[in-house]
Amino acid sequence: MAFKRPDGRKLEEIRPMMAKIGVVPNADGSAIFSFGKTVAIAAVYGPRLLHPQHMQDPKSAVLRVNYDLLSFSVSDRKKPGPSRRSQEISKVTEWALSPALDLKEFPNTVIDVQIYILQANASTRVAGINAASMALAQAGIPMKDLVCAVSVGKMDKDLVLDVNDEEEHFEDGEGATDMATARLANSDKWTLLQLDGKIQPDLYPKALSLADKAFAKIYEVQKKALKSVMEEEK
Repeated sequence: MAFKRPDGRKLEEIRPMMAKIGVVPNADGSAIFSFGKTVAIAAVYGPRLLHPQHMQDPKSAVLRVNYDLLSFSVSDRKKPGPSRRSQEISKVTEWALSPALDLKEFPNTVIDVQIYILQANASTRVAGINAASMALAQAGIPMKDLVCAVSVGKMDKDLVLDVNDEEEHFEDGEGATDMATARLANSDKWTLLQLDGKIQPDLYPKALSLADKAFAKIYEVQKKALKSVMEEEK
């Protein structure tokens, strides 16, 4: 018997998505992206000269990501400021975004990407990556492609797309399983595969195939948001 999702979605169904560009007026680029009740906002600042000088790279800009859950984004009280988990996701997000960027045009500079989760209902890191990708594009940072990201979970014996909070804390005999994935939108280059929990080796191809189908839908949402801003600016 197939796993019944708490919100009634089909196993391969993503929550409703929303994307908008230019939501932070003083940023060089900004975007908001949501999977259902998970809402992420990203703002890009730079390229600007990196200080202190010894941290500069004479051959490239430095991408610096800061990811954080705002204290009001979760029902449980959260201590303000970045946690160890937030620092880990910040670094993972840098790795996921970097392959899409051409940073060699801006030596000795830094590009700061601030990602804040306004509302959390699981899949926050992938929502943040989708928002950051759009914000970088609006900021005019040279990009090979947009980055699309989605989570894949395993509930009982079934794989599901876009894990929500109840599913993230689902426990079967092996514990909760959640895999964050990201890929360049128009190539076969994966930029993130981060597994929390366990997935049997024979299920990996199906998990990646599920994510692959979702990327096309996410990319269309990202493109539509970017296109609407370009048309407004004409």
